[in-house]
Parts: sequence; C-alpha cells; structure tokens
Amino acid sequence: MLVIPHLIAAAPDLPAMFGIPLEFILFGLTLLGVAVFHHHTMRMALTGLVTISIYKIAFTGFKTGAGVIGLVSHVNHEWVILANLLGLLMGFALLSRHFEKSHVPLVLPKYLPHDWKGGFLLLVMVWILSSFLDNIAAALIGGAMAHQLFRAKVHIGYLAAIVAASNAGGAWSVLGDTTTTMMWIAGVSPLQVFEAIIASTVALFIFGVPAAIKQHKYSPILGHAHEHTQVDWMRIGIVGLILILALATNVIVNVKFTGQGDHFPFIGVAVWVAILLSMLARRPDWEVLPRAFRGSIFLLSLVLIASMMPVEKLPLASWRTAFGLGFVSAVFDNIPLTALALKQGGYDWGFVAYAVGFGGSMIWFGSSAGVALSNMYPEAKSVGQWVRHGWYVPVAYVAGFFVMLAVLNWHPDPDTPHKAQARLQSTPAVESRL
Repeated sequence: MLVIPHLIAAAPDLPAMFGIPLEFILFGLTLLGVAVFHHHTMRMALTGLVTISIYKIAFTGFKTGAGVIGLVSHVNHEWVILANLLGLLMGFALLSRHFEKSHVPLVLPKYLPHDWKGGFLLLVMVWILSSFLDNIAAALIGGAMAHQLFRAKVHIGYLAAIVAASNAGGAWSVLGDTTTTMMWIAGVSPLQVFEAIIASTVALFIFGVPAAIKQHKYSPILGHAHEHTQVDWMRIGIVGLILILALATNVIVNVKFTGQGDHFPFIGVAVWVAILLSMLARRPDWEVLPRAFRGSIFLLSLVLIASMMPVEKLPLASWRTAFGLGFVSAVFDNIPLTALALKQGGYDWGFVAYAVGFGGSMIWFGSSAGVALSNMYPEAKSVGQWVRHGWYVPVAYVAGFFVMLAVLNWHPDPDTPHKAQARLQSTPAVESRL
C-alpha cells in the first residue's frame, strides 16, 4: 500500500488523511487484517466490506448515487463481474478435480526430468496454458499436477510460483487476461500487448528456477510413473469442453457482441452449462464446492470493495507510473486500474499489460488465480509466508520490467485515447484477473 499515495490523490471534496481518501485507508486496514488474521480471511473481508459500505452511505455516496439507494445501484452495476467470478471460481474448482482424476499427472514423470528441472518445466506448462486459457484454470491445473507429482507436499514458495506463472503467461496475450482483452477492444494492437512477453519470459526464469529448486529439496518429483496407469480420456474431454466453451464465450461476447457482457454473466454460465452437460459422462466432485465457495466470497468481497474506491486521479502516464501500477495491482482490482489507464492514454501498453497482469502475484489474494489456488492449498493463505518464501516473485517483477525497458524503451501510444473514446463505454465489465 506504500505506493498508493504516489499514484492516487484525494479529490478536494472527499474526506482524506495525509492526502489519501479515507476509503483507501479503510481498504488498507482490511488488507492488513487479512494479512494478520489469515485464518479468518473471509471474516476480515466481509467486515471491511460492511465498514466501507456504511462509511460511503453516511459520508461520500457512490458514483451511482447517495445513501442506500446508491449502494444498491452500485451493486446492480457490478453484479455481472461478481457473478462471473463466482461461476468461474466454483466451476474451475470442479475442473481441477476432473483433471486430477484423469491420471494425467501420474503419467507425467515419464516425460519430465526427475530433478528440479521437472518442477521448472511444470511452471513453463502453466505459463503457456495461461496465454490462451483463463489464468484461474491454468493455476488450478498446475496445482492439480503438482499435488500428484510432489506427493501432495507442495511448498508455499512453489505455490506462489504457480500463481506467478499463470499471471505472467496471460500478460502478453489478448486472450490470456481480461485486462489485455480490454486493451484489445479499446483499440490497442495485439502486437503492442505481445511485447510484454519479454518481461514475462525474464520473470518466468527468475522466479521459476529458485522455486523449482526449493520444491525439489522439499519434496522431489515422482521418480517413476505409476505402473499400469490409464488416462481417463473422458475426464480430459470434460476439461477441454469446459475450457473451450468458456474461451469461445469470452471471445464471442467481448469481440463480436461488444458491450453485451455488461448485462449478463455469460462466461460463468457457460462454464456451468459445460459442467452440467458433463454429468452425463462423469460425476463432478461436488465435495470441493464448500471450500471453494468460502474462498470465492472472500475474493468477491475484495472486488466489491475495490469497485467502491474513488480511483479518479492518476499521475501523468510514464514508465514510473506503469511500474507502480504493478504494486498497486497486488492489493487492488486490476480491472478499474486498466480502465483508468485506457481513458487517460499515453501509455506503452506492453508495460501496462505486464504490470497489472503479473503484479497481483506478489500476494496470495492479489489475483483470482491466487485465491483459487489457495482454496486447494489453504496453507497458502498467509501473506507473511507467501512473501517470505515467494520473495523471488517481486524480484522477478522488477527485473522483468526493467529488462523490457532496456530492450524496448518507453514508446507510448498517444492515439489510443482517441480510438477508445467511442468504445470504452461498451468495454465489457467481465471477471477480474482472468
């Protein structure tokens, strides 16, 4: 939260402390409560949501109006985002169990090296998957494979690396993350976003190698594939059906029917249509849903709080501002940050894509991929342990950013605001950090 005062200034008519709107102070206290009381994360998030809602009802109002009516209107405006997130988080929890029960992770030792390089290649697989799939799905697939390959003993530092790989992989593709899709719809060329592959690749090696070595020391990869293991191709087909239907819906709604995603949670519904159809072939593991639901409520609370923040002012676009957005993204929803940057214009969009896409990996609740994976591995819900054992993630973020800056220099696109003016009003408000 230390960079927020530099990035966001209080409007003159808003109550503030040290130039920071009180909403941000309350949000920071909520995140501090999550970090300190990590065994009660949902309670902390819900307490923060109620407190900030009461504060805004009593003092500042909402962009949609004042008082309780303003709150109701605001929630009505955000319900598609929340519904999509809930559908994806719950649905992909079932997807990861289908993948794990397919026995694919059990045959991977035939093809992966039996030392730390095997763990690194697994991260590379997650990185590639996330470039064209939802990063929640990529993280959960990686978590399911790691659960099998490392005999259910996965180090928290390696969990942080799985989340980082899923977020880094989506940062350089307009299909890999909602923020990059928003840029594409607003007129940013996919080639401009693709430039982020430089920073993402550098980051992958910087966090991936030490994480793989740490995991190998903690619990080595399986030395041999299980004898007579048969892959359940029907479950692999179910995983493919869920992902293809979600991806196709995302592309159709966001590109062909731009703006319609504001009105209905098409992507979350598409995932559950695929799950219900798959019941004809294999029974979903419904037992994972209670834990997934608790984790989902936690994330939805933070996303709703973030949507209430008065993020109206950013400093002039520069590489320093883009660099700072990465740290803000670790604790703040990246959808409004991206929308503000697009409206402001003057950014080099490859840098912004990398910053807002990868930055959330620094803290476990900084991205929906991290929250989803922590539902599978509850021990990850500790900010202190995540930062202590995943220290190489922020190091990788900084190194990747500055290598990209050295290779490409800062070359902003001054035309994007003009191209985006007529289109941003219809930019789909879909799920956060996909």
